Amino acid sequence: MNYPNGKRSTKQSHALRRKSKPDFSNRGMSLEEDISVTNEYYLNAGKAVVHKKPTPVQIVNVDYPKRSAAVIKEAYFKQASTTDFNGVYRSRYIDFEAKETKNKTSFPLSNVHQHQIDHMKAVHQHGGIAFMIIKFTPLDEVYLLPSPLLFEYWDEQSNGGRKSIPYSFIHEHGEKIPFHYQARVDYAAALDKLYF
Repeated sequence: MNYPNGKRSTKQSHALRRKSKPDFSNRGMSLEEDISVTNEYYLNAGKAVVHKKPTPVQIVNVDYPKRSAAVIKEAYFKQASTTDFNGVYRSRYIDFEAKETKNKTSFPLSNVHQHQIDHMKAVHQHGGIAFMIIKFTPLDEVYLLPSPLLFEYWDEQSNGGRKSIPYSFIHEHGEKIPFHYQARVDYAAALDKLYF
């Protein structure tokens, strides 16, 4: 076959093209960006309404070199933020934190803060669904971990327990979230299996 550039297709290059599969191992996006793309897809498809929570910031000093180009020179966090995302899915309030780790064998609890745990416990106590999405970056694996399982490890660490959650525990008790083209982190499918 001749192509518009005048070159002929060789059997070898054609065979290589057929064998190559898309490589999703390094998509160039962070977990939060992938979740935001997923949320946009859910919203457009009428599946869920979930948004990233804005971090409350107090702006102190702004420079106006031009009217159209304001530059923030100094700002402070007003308060510690709670979790990353919240919204509604299948008539239930959902609230979750997204974390990535470079560790292959466990998820360090030092990645989570007490105020986030307190917030997720309050959501859980009021009947909402609180959870954590954890990405093991070296393994390119993403899991949904229900908050009660997170709370067990969090509470045990103060009594001399582990300071991390083993990968094997998350793999066994969490719900693995495969990568998809439109819903990159299809956590709704994981919620369906665990809660609905």
